[in-house]
Amino acid sequence: MSDHQDEIRAVNEIMSMLSALDEDSRMKVLHTVGTFFHFEPNISNRDVSVSPTRDVQHQGSYGLTAVPYSESLEPSPKEFLREKGPQSDVERIACLAYFLTHYRDTSEFKTLDLSKLNTEAAQPKFSNPSKSAGNALQYGYLAHANKGFRQISAAGEDFVRALPDRSMAKEKMQKNRPKRKSRRKGRTIVKSKG
Repeated sequence: MSDHQDEIRAVNEIMSMLSALDEDSRMKVLHTVGTFFHFEPNISNRDVSVSPTRDVQHQGSYGLTAVPYSESLEPSPKEFLREKGPQSDVERIACLAYFLTHYRDTSEFKTLDLSKLNTEAAQPKFSNPSKSAGNALQYGYLAHANKGFRQISAAGEDFVRALPDRSMAKEKMQKNRPKRKSRRKGRTIVKSKG
């Protein structure tokens, strides 16, 4: 896992833990952590900021490097796809849909949005973007949304989250994939005598 993903996971875990505490407890925890990592938290009810008390590049006794908080933790589309490693057009569509939903706040999109993000990620062009998106819909990575828009399905989200672990991703997809209806139901086969 990349350092960038580790940072995102750490921030999410910290935010989750802090949200369970009352305001006074949160301030105590932030102050203690700031002191440990040589940061002086400037905390008020309206503004929470962190000011380094010494060189940001300095490594402490635990080998940890302080990270400037103004730096965005959002990966670029190119980084995200490189990390996930999709192996087909359908998987790439799922990864792009996930990125749009979680990093661009676009939960409903058109095929053109996926194609533009694909170009931004410096990926090979889709030979037929509509067909690739249609296949992703058929295989359960995407779902229909309002007025011709599409969205990533729950199964598609689980699949992308599990990548680059291919066996886990396939297991998640098989477990969540919608069941296909049989077209043979109601048909009777009549054998001729003769």
